[in-house]
Amino acid sequence: MHEATTDRRTHTQKIIDSLEISPNAQRTLRIAAIVSAICGGLYGYDTGIISGALLLITKDFSLSTTQQEWVAAAILAGATIGAIGFGRASERFGRRATVIIVTAIFILGAIACATSPNVNFLIISRIFLGLAVGGSTQVVPTYISELAPPEKRGNLVTFFNVAIGIGILLANIVGFTMRESWGWRGMIVVSAVPALFVLISMFFLPKSPRWVAENEGIKSAAEQLSRIRSNKSVIRKEISEINANAQNMDADDRGWKGLLQPWVRPALIAALGIAFFTQAGGLEMMIYYTPTFLSNAGFGSSAALLASLGVAIVYCIMTLLGCLFVDRIGRRRLVLIMGPGSVLSLIGLGLCFAMNPDKGSAGSYATIVFLLLFMLFNSGGIQVVGWLIGSEMFPLPMRSSATSLHAAVLWGSNLLVTATALQLVELVSLGGTMWLYAGINLACALFVFFLVPETAGASLEDIETALRKGKFRPIPGKRTGIEHQTH
Repeated sequence: MHEATTDRRTHTQKIIDSLEISPNAQRTLRIAAIVSAICGGLYGYDTGIISGALLLITKDFSLSTTQQEWVAAAILAGATIGAIGFGRASERFGRRATVIIVTAIFILGAIACATSPNVNFLIISRIFLGLAVGGSTQVVPTYISELAPPEKRGNLVTFFNVAIGIGILLANIVGFTMRESWGWRGMIVVSAVPALFVLISMFFLPKSPRWVAENEGIKSAAEQLSRIRSNKSVIRKEISEINANAQNMDADDRGWKGLLQPWVRPALIAALGIAFFTQAGGLEMMIYYTPTFLSNAGFGSSAALLASLGVAIVYCIMTLLGCLFVDRIGRRRLVLIMGPGSVLSLIGLGLCFAMNPDKGSAGSYATIVFLLLFMLFNSGGIQVVGWLIGSEMFPLPMRSSATSLHAAVLWGSNLLVTATALQLVELVSLGGTMWLYAGINLACALFVFFLVPETAGASLEDIETALRKGKFRPIPGKRTGIEHQTH
């Protein structure tokens, strides 16, 4: 056994010694993160553009309240399906190849939506476009997570979140400034241009080294790492970790079957819980329906759209700050710091809506303030870690299946919120709806406190080792519950 281990190490060392390190390794990694993040921007734009476009579509097609909800929610239904479906493609064909497929669907879906002759065709087209949205949120964070070094993983993966915020911001700018000149069809089809750029660029970027190690061998994995690492000792350490974890792998750890293993359960509970609370806390409802809510509360159309633009600006700024500090502050700590602010902001927003203030009164200004405060706390906390947690908590053999399930829960809860928001308001009032979401945000903070350990600074292999040893848990008084490997 000892001789076999020595032979493997010698063979790995020879592979690493023969590598030619790319002088542009760090630049390649940054480009991969930027290009992949554009997929996040596409997600943000394609989902956020409905906020400004829905008023025009409703007028064009004479939509009822139910039809408005279905137009808004159709993309989320497709996203839920895409999140599950593309997990298999990601495992079989690789992360990079799956991103290429996803961006092709982005292009076709945007064109189909923009040329829709009636509301039924538009709903079907948005479901198709949603396949790409869901697929991208499954595969892109995983792709970047597997490319990134541990100390930069949080920054690079949450750059995807920043891009979502930028996409939503651009959608609101377009909705506010171009809705008359472009119309809703032009507002939608423009997203095909960046999707085409991503499609072409992905052919020149590296594959995921960890997927390659499992499917093409250690030599190919080392070659892919040499394109994004500038130091052979770093490559040697990562390859050793990948090899060490591979020795603990068996058939029961693979795919959907692996998610049923008892030792994986703590990660499954933590990741899926975070996924649910990321979308069920009310933020997506604000992004999609802010103009509608404010119009119903007595604000004019221009004021409502301007407030929606403010919501998008706050989201963009806070996710950017989260991206910069999530590795320094930590995933768990960030949510626990920002979560109480979300609760209090929603309570205040509910009171404002319940009082039904007159236009231009102090109460109407307080409504905007509480709305923006909620966006600040929620987008700077749970939204920063929502996609990151699912990409880093699961071992390689089951990672594609796990991230598919994680993304499906994200999109499923988003669909639930979006498809019921207007009817919920009619049932319990706008103020009561805000208080309901305040309760959900409180439950989120309690869930993170008791069940989600800190993963900042730990490698993907460290996290797997902690799971296997039963040490994946929050530890009071300590920054992390993840035990780092030593080599």
